[in-house]
Amino acid sequence: MARWDPGTADRLRKAALELYAEHGYDAVTITQIAERAGITRRSYFRYFPDKREVLFAGAEQLPPAVAEAVLAAEEGESPLRTVLAALADVGTRITQVVDPSPERRAIIAATPELRERERSKAAAITTAIREALEQRGTRPELAKPAAQVATIVFGDAFDRWIDAAGKRDFPACLETAAATLREACR
Repeated sequence: MARWDPGTADRLRKAALELYAEHGYDAVTITQIAERAGITRRSYFRYFPDKREVLFAGAEQLPPAVAEAVLAAEEGESPLRTVLAALADVGTRITQVVDPSPERRAIIAATPELRERERSKAAAITTAIREALEQRGTRPELAKPAAQVATIVFGDAFDRWIDAAGKRDFPACLETAAATLREACR
């Protein structure tokens, strides 16, 4: 295959998921992923800096997208409602480009290094939300817990969307996750 093939990144993701599922994350090398995808090891690095990032590509775009959505949200709602509305929008956009892969989630759950990467991603989202709320004038003592709770609800909603194999829209999953949290607080 030509190295400029626009489908190469997708082939690499698919190859990595297959190999991680077959052999475990730690036992798979970049060379194996590249070979299964039909490219050279050297070409692999044009797409991803390491074998971990093949599962997290694009994650760095999520915190700024969330912050932008929070900043653009209408005035007048509580900080948490503001953030949840913004996350419904961002989550909808994400689900249009992300495959609802329970395999990816299982691989991450089974690997300490990947769980840590997932936690880092969540922390970056929480920070982006908190900072955006504060820019909107929310007091820090309200912005911080609103951001933390919203990130938890967002993660739960994404899991629900994966469990539904993408057959439920993301805002419905987010609303269910938020309702479950409200129920837990009673």
